[in-house]
Amino acid sequence: MKELEQKIGYKFVDAKLLETALTHSSYANEDKHKSRSSNERLEFLGDSVLGMLVTEFLYENFPALPEGRMTRIRAELVCEQSLLGAAAKLGLGDCLMLGKGEENSGGRRRAGILSDCVEAVIAALYLDGGPGAAGAFIQKFVLPERISDILNADSDHKTSLQELIQQKPGQVLEYSLLCERGPDHMKEFTVTVLLNGIPVGEGVGRSKKEAEQSAAESALESLRQ
Repeated sequence: MKELEQKIGYKFVDAKLLETALTHSSYANEDKHKSRSSNERLEFLGDSVLGMLVTEFLYENFPALPEGRMTRIRAELVCEQSLLGAAAKLGLGDCLMLGKGEENSGGRRRAGILSDCVEAVIAALYLDGGPGAAGAFIQKFVLPERISDILNADSDHKTSLQELIQQKPGQVLEYSLLCERGPDHMKEFTVTVLLNGIPVGEGVGRSKKEAEQSAAESALESLRQ
């Protein structure tokens, strides 16, 4: 427990919370005295806390991202793969309290158990130290695993749109500036993208390039439906 606290960089006021976060239901069910609770309720809370704090992180740090793209990026950041990266960094597999059957069947390496445990730890931090403690954990152990790759992979919608329409010959794609608003230091551009002269997407941005990317994203969503 102390070693895990050192890795996390946080000392629990209520150590029982961390203990519960590490207790799998198989271990709690085998407890003859029924004095232990499993981490299932904490995992339920941690799932929501993780989603909320990742949403806040994206909202605060990437003001140009449209709602649809933030939703997709959030889904990538809170998925099992990201949580498994955090579990590996912390060595959570070695800290878990498992029942004999789960232990013998390789539960310490099971993806679902490990990712659930990470969410339970997030909830324990949230209850013990508030959003600040949970947020610090997420930014240290969850986000670094995938944030750069996800943002880069999801950034060039114009190229993705061009590749999509090139699947059929004779398609003509063009971007048109609809309007430009605001003072020079806070310009807002609205762009529409046309396929064979027909509008298929519209986007807004702080620059023409950003607005074109937003319009291309809108067009991709429309054409893929």
